[in-house]
Amino acid sequence: MKAMVLCAGLGTRLRPLTERWPKPAMPFLGQPLLRYHLAVLKAAGVTAVGINTHHLPDTMAAVARAECERAGLPLHVVHEPVIQGTGGGIRGLRDFLSGDDFLVFNGDILFPVDLRPVVAAHRESGAVATMVLLPMPEGETYAAVEADAGGQVRRIAGYGPGGDGLRPWHFTGVHVMSPSVFDFMTAEGPEDINREVYVRVMQAGLKIRGQAVDAYWSDLGMPSRYLATVRDVLEGRVPLQALGKDSPLAGLKAGADGAWVHPEARVAGTVRGPAYV
Repeated sequence: MKAMVLCAGLGTRLRPLTERWPKPAMPFLGQPLLRYHLAVLKAAGVTAVGINTHHLPDTMAAVARAECERAGLPLHVVHEPVIQGTGGGIRGLRDFLSGDDFLVFNGDILFPVDLRPVVAAHRESGAVATMVLLPMPEGETYAAVEADAGGQVRRIAGYGPGGDGLRPWHFTGVHVMSPSVFDFMTAEGPEDINREVYVRVMQAGLKIRGQAVDAYWSDLGMPSRYLATVRDVLEGRVPLQALGKDSPLAGLKAGADGAWVHPEARVAGTVRGPAYV
């Protein structure tokens, strides 16, 4: 099974950090954010990874090559001189992804989730795509994915055929797709996978399904969220065990008051947790 990590975003909300790194290449607790994505994908059975680049493409490609080599995953890179949106970005890797179901993973999230049950359910469903969902938090500002009682998605961000008795869900930015999704993409130009491609699928009477999971999720696209997520990890609110050796806490010693210290770190004076040294 192959996967694509979406890496072409401009990172406007996360400036000035993204003036130096594309979001998936940005350090998070001492290692590139992409490393966490690859750990989740490899655990789900992924054997090769593709990315798209646009903003700081050389930096993104170099980090991806190093991280994929570390993970033992072959890498395929497609550069977008003009940014193509989520749908166009996936279309750009059509030759790489076609032939089997595949995963698509947003590059700017922290989401240590077990995707194996999602992949298995997708394969049994006959759906064109499965969107990985979470319950809609109170006061949510993200556009809702609305699904019926059977888990079939009927409307996304207000787009789609709709229906009665729909429940709103929060979309995590992770999909499982069947190759038939490419039949609903335009030949060229930017397009949005959720608001355009999936709407065409629904209008054709085919199935987009949603599958809810129970997992920590955070969007790291703004400085406030980035810092809040670091604090969540250090305060033990993020179950990173699934990441194994790729957890930023692997090999560190837990001290008093939430202080995590690398075995080779030298600490003088007083350190108040939560802290990562």
